[in-house]
Amino acid sequence: MDFFLCVIGMVMIVEGLPYFAFPDRMKEMMNRVLEMPDQTLRKFGFILMIAGLFLAYIGRGYFR
Repeated sequence: MDFFLCVIGMVMIVEGLPYFAFPDRMKEMMNRVLEMPDQTLRKFGFILMIAGLFLAYIGRGYFR
């Protein structure tokens, strides 16, 4: 559970950094995202999930 909380905390830091550093650019990006078709967002989300799964797999294999 400690590891899980650490990972969630790190994700929150990485996710929050662009909003803190570049708030105006993030607003522009959100407007672009709102204009994207749902299918494009689904594909992008799927690719990110696969990449995250791959990174978790590699991380667990190499650092154990």
